[in-house]
Parts: sequence; structure tokens; C-alpha cells
Amino acid sequence: MIMKKRSLRVGLIGYNFMGKAHSNAWRQAGRFFDLPAEIEMRTLCGRSPAGVNAAAASLGWSKTSTDWREVVSDPVIDIIDICTPNDCHYEIAIEAAKHGKAVLCEKPLAMNVAQCEDMVAAVKKAGVVNMICHVYRRIPAMALAKAMIGRGDLGDRIYHFRARYAQDWITDPAFPLVWRLQSKIAGSGSHGDLGAHIIDLGRYLVGEIKEVCGLMETFIKERPLQAELGAGLSAKASSKTGKVTVDDAVSWIGRFKNGALANLEATRFAQGRKNHITVEINGSKGSLVFDFEDMNRLKFYNADDPADARGFRDILVTESIHPYAGAWWPPGHIIGYEHTFVHAFADFTKAVFAGKSVQPTFADGLANEKVLAAVSESAKTRAWVRV
Repeated sequence: MIMKKRSLRVGLIGYNFMGKAHSNAWRQAGRFFDLPAEIEMRTLCGRSPAGVNAAAASLGWSKTSTDWREVVSDPVIDIIDICTPNDCHYEIAIEAAKHGKAVLCEKPLAMNVAQCEDMVAAVKKAGVVNMICHVYRRIPAMALAKAMIGRGDLGDRIYHFRARYAQDWITDPAFPLVWRLQSKIAGSGSHGDLGAHIIDLGRYLVGEIKEVCGLMETFIKERPLQAELGAGLSAKASSKTGKVTVDDAVSWIGRFKNGALANLEATRFAQGRKNHITVEINGSKGSLVFDFEDMNRLKFYNADDPADARGFRDILVTESIHPYAGAWWPPGHIIGYEHTFVHAFADFTKAVFAGKSVQPTFADGLANEKVLAAVSESAKTRAWVRV
């Protein structure tokens, strides 16, 4: 359905780490991108009245609520943005679709494949615009990599896709048992939290995945219970302890349907790595290398260069002709993590106004979940698993 009004009202469910990133993106999208409708940050929803009121005042929301059902059923709201812990995605998204809302959901899409299938069916039945928030697709360097692969700069065949997503925020055994370390809330650990992103990048850049073989490990199996939530990914511990029920690290190999080989790793136990994402793609005529800690740069090796001039060249992805870069600053003036959300939300707003979903959709979230599930099964059975 094509929107007729010139304003889109947003209801955001959740206001902590991701809620802040999403709020910033809703504020900025219309200021830097030419959107067909104005964005109104209508209602912020959270469990704590004091917490949600303080967050709304700080982040720029007009109203607050402690009942997500109230927000989802509000007839003036056009978009529901889900930033809750993973175990809430399913119910909120299903209800939002039933009420005819466009739905934007954080990753992973849900707790398992069955829930993802229901969510895909719900948005399809309702005919609502939907997107899963894999913002790394909208790093200008990644969007450029997609274009370069598509036009054959790496040759007519891709041989390898290698990716690593590494953090270190839970390496201390005294770090408490936050919700991301509990399977009943998170579903999985580094696998779904970090691995989902690089799986999505692999599918985006190279294609669908055919089969996998993986292993998973939980290094610290018991932790102090959480006493108090901190800022970002921090928290305070209590004197009692509980069992960690998710993976700390996952590593797997696999094969894409087009024959390319996959080698992916996700870990929260890489000392010194805060949000480290690296990608390398090797093709028959060239290679691309990306490092998120230098996210405005893409490295390209072209085997067709003269023999005495071959080597990886740096592409500074800040020219106005590069994806998304023209909306920001003069060439060489780099952008950061928060801009990936702005890019995604600008595209989503255009999609909502046009009445047509934009990648990555809930169907992509389902495809990613099928890979996550296959790797988990492989780690349990110690065997290759088809996706």
C-alpha cells in the first residue's frame, strides 16, 4: 500500500543501547537524505516508567508508554521499530503486522526458524513493509563491494568468503549473567548476536549458503547474576551465580550454492577487539578486503593490473559518487558506526512511503536464521549439515 500522507509516525519499542542508535537514526535521516515524508518520533516504549520517560526526554520522543500493545494498536502510528531483547521480537512483530504497521526489527529476527517463518508469513499476509536491521549492508564500502562484485571486478567466479566478528566485552569471568548470555532470552550467544551479521554480509555479497560444518564453545560456564544494568554493554554483578546457556564463540566453514567456500568466526573472547569485523573476498580476477575499524576504506587487488604494479589499492569510500556518501560531508571527511543506521532508516522510510519492502527483509532474516540453525546443529552432531 502506497502511503498518501506526508508524515510517518514511529513507535520504538526499547530504549537502551540499540534504542539510542535507532533514535539517533530517526532524528537524522530526514536531515541528510531527501525523504518523501517527514518522520515523527511519536512514542517510545519501555518497561520502566522512569527509565522510558528519561530516555524520551533525552532522545527526542513525544510520548512514552510501558505497554507495547498500546503502541502497536495506536491508529496514528505507521511504523513499529523493535529494539527489545530477542525473545520479544516474534510477538511484537506479529501483532504489528496484524495492525497494518510497517515493521523494522533488530537482528536476529527471532529465536528460531519456526518463529521467523511465522513472522515472514504475517508480514506477507498483512502486506506491510518490513526490514531486519542488518545495517552493515549499508556501510558505503560494503555497498561498493556489492556493486564491484556485481559488475565482475573480481572476475566471473568467487572462490572464498572469509569473515570474522570479534569482541571482548565478556572475557572477565566476573562479568555478570546479562540477558545476552541466557538462551531463553537471547536464543544464542555470539552466534546470533555477531555471527548473524557476517552471515548476512556473506549472503548479500556472495550468495546463498548450501552447507556448513561448525563448532561452538562456552568458555565461562557460570557467572554472577546481574544486579544492575549499566550503560551500553556494561552491568553490575551480584553475589549469586547462574549458568551461561549460550555460546561464547563459534567457528564454521561451508560452501555457497555457487561453489564459493565460506570461513566465518564470531567470538566475544578476543582480547583487545571491541567491535572488530573483517571481510575478505577472493575471486578469479581480484580480491576485496574490508576492516570495520577502518570502515571508510575498501582494499582492492586487481590481477589485470600490469605485473610490476600489482598490489592492494586503497579506495577511500567518501566521494559523492559512492553509496550514501554524497549525503554527508566533502570527500575525505569520514563517517562512523551511527551513519549505517541513518542509511538503513532513510531507505526504510522511502520503502514505507512507496509501499514496497527494501532489503534486507524478514525473508532475509529467515534465511540467516536457517544458516544459524544449521551451524548449531552441525556443532552438536559434529557433522556437515545442509542449510
